[in-house]
Formats: sequence, C-alpha cells, structure tokens
Amino acid sequence: MKTQLQGSHQKTYDAVLQHPAPHNLHWRDVRAMLGAIAEVVEEPNGNLKVTRGGQMLVLHPSPEKDVEIDKLAEIRHFLQRSGSSAPQSEAAGTHLLVVLDHRQALIYRTEVHGSVPQRITPYDPQGVDRYLHYVRDDSNGQRRPELKSFYEAIAKILKDADQILLFGSGTGASSAMDQLVAELKHRHHQIAERIIGSVVVDEPHLSENQLLAQARDFYAKNAAEQKTASAAPPEHLARS
Repeated sequence: MKTQLQGSHQKTYDAVLQHPAPHNLHWRDVRAMLGAIAEVVEEPNGNLKVTRGGQMLVLHPSPEKDVEIDKLAEIRHFLQRSGSSAPQSEAAGTHLLVVLDHRQALIYRTEVHGSVPQRITPYDPQGVDRYLHYVRDDSNGQRRPELKSFYEAIAKILKDADQILLFGSGTGASSAMDQLVAELKHRHHQIAERIIGSVVVDEPHLSENQLLAQARDFYAKNAAEQKTASAAPPEHLARS
C-alpha cells in the first residue's frame, strides 16, 4: 500500500489533521493527497470510495468548492482510524516527543501523523497501571515519582529513537523533565546524547495538536541549522 507523502500532499495531510479544521482546503488537493496514500475508486455516481488500512470511506466531492467542515472531520477520523502505517517522508528518522510531568509521560512519534502516544502512568498496587510508585515529598506535601522505575520505563521506549525532544513544566527539582535528563545522562549516555532539546511549555493549556505542531517546528528548525552548519567551511579555511 502507498504510504509516502511529499511536498503539497504532506501539507494537505497536515492541514486535514488540524483542529479546528481550516476553511480553505480544495477538494482537488484533498483528492490528490488521498490518492497518494490510499486506494481511491471513483464510482459511476461520482462518489469516491477510499480504502486504507482495512478502513473504507465514501465521499461525494464538489470539485469546484472547498471541502466542507463536516467532510473534513470525516476525512480526519478516517485517516486516524486507518493510520497504523501513517505516511512519512522517506528521509525521516524516528523523532520522538516526550511530554511529561510527575504524573505521567506521553511519548509521540512526531513524524507519524495521527499516531497514538505511548503513556507511562503511576504504578497501581492492584495491577491496573505499571512502572511508577508515588511517594510523598514531606517538604511540600506533594507526591513525586519513585525515580528509577519511572525513568527506566521511559528510557526503554527511547532507546531506538534517532532524536528526542522533551516538553515539560517547571524547572530544577520540581521538573520531571530535568530529572529525566539527569537520569539519562547518569545511566543511559547514548540516549542522552540524542536529546536535541528540553523545552518548558504550558502543557495543561495546549492541545495535543498544538504540542505536536511545536515539536515539528522545533525539529524542522534544528534540521535546517544542522544543514547550514554542515555546509559551512571549516573554521581554519574560513579565516584564510
């Protein structure tokens, strides 16, 4: 099955997944994007039957108009349902975003659109959840995670990532993000070396799409900076 998206198709795919949905997506562009990642059959009555990942969607496009908001919602849900093999650029590596605090960690593949994050939650003595015991911090009355089990669980997921971006809130001892960085540097040097940034965000007030948009923008800027740096002449040549 076709799974590669490039150029304008990728932009259209990203736009469809935006929430709230844009108002100026043309049917022609959406039809072309769907054709790049799915099997699209035009039926005699003008309907489009779109099949992908075992899911099917029937659309009745209006070629001279922009896609209606309700139709965009249908297409977005179809992409999310059928996206276990979500499209990505051929050159993309595994770019992870870790959004964490002392309650949980959510780990996304930023280059896979519509992906479901892996979630690491507090340990439950009854066996419902795993990984993380909570112990009381008597200095401030709050509950903080037992470091080893929590951060080791995160490290296990991060071990195969090409690049890692961390989002968290707070700084210093109150920051689970800072504590994760310290733990990785202490116990998992190779993983720590792949962290390209740790960013303080107002996570409770940002939607999942907003967090992922910020992460993809960060990755894009980082890639551009690396490309510029690699193209620059060595310092001793630049001075001559």
